[in-house]
Amino acid sequence: MKYLLMIATDESEVSDVQGCGEWAREMRARGVLQEVTGLRPTSDATTVRVRGAEVLLSDGPFAETKDQIGGAALIECADLDEAIDIASRHPAAALGAIEVRPLMVQ
Repeated sequence: MKYLLMIATDESEVSDVQGCGEWAREMRARGVLQEVTGLRPTSDATTVRVRGAEVLLSDGPFAETKDQIGGAALIECADLDEAIDIASRHPAAALGAIEVRPLMVQ
């Protein structure tokens, strides 16, 4: 089953989480990591909403909150328990939160 790990931290306190590269190498060696990427800061974000025929743009993230999604990893593993174990090993889990969400099967 495939899961998306959404990595959320307080970007004002963390610019680069130490150990992410090591985590990615370990997960690739285990054969569970499909893709991983970091995101630019929320100051570079644009939020798009459509209301009727009008396209509304706003600078910044979708939600006003301290913790923001700073990266994501796509993993494939046997079940939710394994996905949770993989997320708990990510260095950012000690600083913020990692949301583990199963992908919809198409």
